[in-house]
Formats: sequence, structure tokens, C-alpha cells
Amino acid sequence: MRGSVAVLVACSLVLAGAAVAAPVDRTLVVRDADSGAALLTVDVHEGSNVTLAYTHSVEKTPVRDIYTVTGTALDNTEMRFRSYGWGLPAREAVRLEDGWFVFDPDRRYEAFNLQPAAVAGHRLYVDGEPYDLVARSDDPVRISIERRPVLGGHTPQ
Repeated sequence: MRGSVAVLVACSLVLAGAAVAAPVDRTLVVRDADSGAALLTVDVHEGSNVTLAYTHSVEKTPVRDIYTVTGTALDNTEMRFRSYGWGLPAREAVRLEDGWFVFDPDRRYEAFNLQPAAVAGHRLYVDGEPYDLVARSDDPVRISIERRPVLGGHTPQ
């Protein structure tokens, strides 16, 4: 009996240690592109919606880049814009929906860099929750999805 209890305790400790170390959750992380310092962390899950919203610098009209969290990637599933301008998809299959031009880029990113700018008003929406990127940095940032352990390893917002 005493041996069985010892084995049970040892197995429980091994399983608990494995659960703590196993990456079971994801975090969207915005880091300073040069220093790597975390500027924003937001818990996400498979299928979370991430939208980068900004104003086109020349056209002065809204643009929305919509991503879906897939594993540790950001799957760019849709781009919406109100008017054509430099850098927007002029030669792609675009449809009109409720006053928006809509393009399905079908691109996937492990990470991407962005230069937040006041003129563009870059905002990030994670499952509908807004985050002002311009207020967090006027230097280039890197946006990615990172796996994190169940306990620890998470930087607060």
C-alpha cells in the first residue's frame, strides 16, 4: 500500500509538471521591433479574430486587414477598404459589400512588422477589443502569436 501511494504521488508530480510546461494557450504579442520588448499581450485562442484598422495615408479612407489565429500564425483572411489607393489590391478579384471593397488575400504570417503612425491611426482589435498601437509606440513593431505555458510566461497588458 505504501509503495502504491508513493508511485501515485510521483506520477501526479510528473503530470503536474508536464501540464505547467506544456504550451496550451496562445498570446498575441506586439513587440518593439528593435529591442523585442513586449508592448502589448492579449490572450487569444484558435479562431480568434484580429483586425488591423487604419486610415489610408493618401486616400484618407478606412482600411481593415482581418486575420484569424491559426496555430501560431495569423491567417490574413480578408482585406476591406473604401477606395482604391497606393498599396491596395488593384489587380486582384475584389467584390463590393456594403460600401466596402473586399479582397480575400489568403496569406499567412508567423509574424509581421508595422510602423504605427498617427496619420493612419493604427488600431488593433482582438476579438472586438480595441488597442491603440500609436499610443504604444511610434517605432516599428512586430506582431505575432506566441504559445505560452499554462502558468507564467505571460506579460500583462
